[in-house]
Amino acid sequence: QVLRKGLQRGAALSTGSFLVYEAHKLISGFAEVHASFKVEEVIEQADYLYGSGETEKLYRLLVQHKNSDDAELLWRLARASRDLAQLSSTSAEEKRQLAYEALECAKKALEKNESNFAAHKWYGICLSDVGDFEGIKTKIGNAIVIKEHFQRAVELNPKDATTIHLIGIWCYSFAEMPWYQRKIAATLFATPPTSTFQEYAACSHLKLFSCLYTADPNFYSKNLLYLGKTYLKLNNKKMALLWLSKAKEYPAHTEEDKQV
Repeated sequence: QVLRKGLQRGAALSTGSFLVYEAHKLISGFAEVHASFKVEEVIEQADYLYGSGETEKLYRLLVQHKNSDDAELLWRLARASRDLAQLSSTSAEEKRQLAYEALECAKKALEKNESNFAAHKWYGICLSDVGDFEGIKTKIGNAIVIKEHFQRAVELNPKDATTIHLIGIWCYSFAEMPWYQRKIAATLFATPPTSTFQEYAACSHLKLFSCLYTADPNFYSKNLLYLGKTYLKLNNKKMALLWLSKAKEYPAHTEEDKQV
């Protein structure tokens, strides 16, 4: 009888443990589904706020998820941090803090998903921004790494106009690099990064506008500005006037548009 009661009690405990285990699995499953829906919901809200130009609201939404393991959330937080740093109302110290915060988020996004093109793009952008606080030597030293991430982003998404534009900006920056910066580059690299305005025109004009101009001719005001500046450097004033006029007439939605 003692043995029978012991076995019955053991069976009851086993059944209870089994039910607890199954309930845990069911709850975990619901939690995973809920978490997935939550991420999608946050991304949807974030994209709406970004499209509406609500920079501060967007940052406040995403910074709550800075410890997320989702690359899509993390690169968006990197972008939001950088955009907040660009606002004229942001203090110099806050700009610096946000620049490093953005870089850390972009780096984490890459660690979570190396195949995410936007993570590569924003890592390159944020690494360039941090160079502004660390001096010209660091900025030039990071140049090749930045271009590699932009190129990787284009490999992963050849239709992303912004990344192609950024490669064009990279080429332009090195094309007009002052002699003293070229000297620094020569000491840092066996083969220093170089570029010409012809190369910039090829990067930005031929690639971008032959592939994407028909789809979205005015996708970015700064691209129009740099095309105009490049044609000026190439002594093609007719084409320069065309693109600079487009830049001037571009509807100013952001502070950067106003600067352009």
